[in-house]
Amino acid sequence: MIMENSEGFTYHEVDGIGFFTIPLFGQTNVAKACFSTRRGGISTGALASLNLGFNRGDDAAIVDENYQRLCDAIGIKPEQLFFGNQVHGDVIKRVYVDEQGKSFVNDGTARGVDSLITDQPNVALVTLYADCVPLYFLDLTHKAIGLSHAGWRGTVAGIGVKTLQAMEEAFDTRPEQCLAAVGPSIGPCCFEVDEPVARRFPGLQDAYENIVTKRGDKYSVDLWRANMLQLMQAGVKESNIALAGLCTACHPHLFYSHRRDKGDTGRMAAMIMLT
Repeated sequence: MIMENSEGFTYHEVDGIGFFTIPLFGQTNVAKACFSTRRGGISTGALASLNLGFNRGDDAAIVDENYQRLCDAIGIKPEQLFFGNQVHGDVIKRVYVDEQGKSFVNDGTARGVDSLITDQPNVALVTLYADCVPLYFLDLTHKAIGLSHAGWRGTVAGIGVKTLQAMEEAFDTRPEQCLAAVGPSIGPCCFEVDEPVARRFPGLQDAYENIVTKRGDKYSVDLWRANMLQLMQAGVKESNIALAGLCTACHPHLFYSHRRDKGDTGRMAAMIMLT
C-alpha cells in the first residue's frame, strides 16, 4: 500500500517514480519543489531502488539514470541541478545561473555547504537525505528560494534561521512574507539520543517545551518541532509552514534511513527550482 498523503506534502507516482510535492508551494506557480522516495529506480540491494547518492558504492551510471528518471517525472532537466555537499554545518552558498549542472561530484563548487539560495530561475537546488531534515524556502515577493539540510547539528546551529538571514541580505527577503516547508525526515518516534546530544538542544528549556523528551536513559528529540519553532521565532507565519510529518525510519517501503539501516542505505533528494 502506498503511503497516504501527509497534511503538508502530497505523494505522486509518474512512470513508477515516487515523489512528494508541496501544495503550499505548487499552488503559487512560482516554483517546483519535491522530495524523492526510494521507489522507481534501478539501484539494487540495500540501495534499491532510486538511490541518488554518488558516494554510496553505487555505479555512477546507475545513479545518473536514477536522476534522469526523477527529473523526467518532475519536469526538471538534469543539467539544471546544482548540488550541495552536506557536512552537518551551517555554511550557505548563493547559486548563480552560470553554475547550473555543477556540483561537488564534478567540480567541488559546493563542498562543505549545507544550505543553498538563489533568485535565478531554472536553477534547481539539490540536497541529499537519509534521515536529516530538509527545509524549503520560497520568497514570493522577491522570487527567491532556499534549501537547507538540517541534521541535529544543523538544527542546533539554527541553519534554517541563518538561511532566512542570508536570503534577507541577498534578496531582501522578509520572513513574514516567506513560505517554508519541513520535509520527510526521522521523527520524534525514532530519533533517540544520549544525554550529551540532548543537552545541545534548547529542548530542555521552557522556551522549547516538548522538543526533548526523556525515555528511560535516552532522550527523544523532535527535529520537526525544533525547526518549526525556530522559523516561527524568526518571523515565518505558522500558516505559511508546510510540515510533512513523515518519519523516514518508520517507512522502509518509501524512504532510506541511515539510522534504521545502520548506515547501509541510499540517499533521497530534496529539490526546489524557480520556474
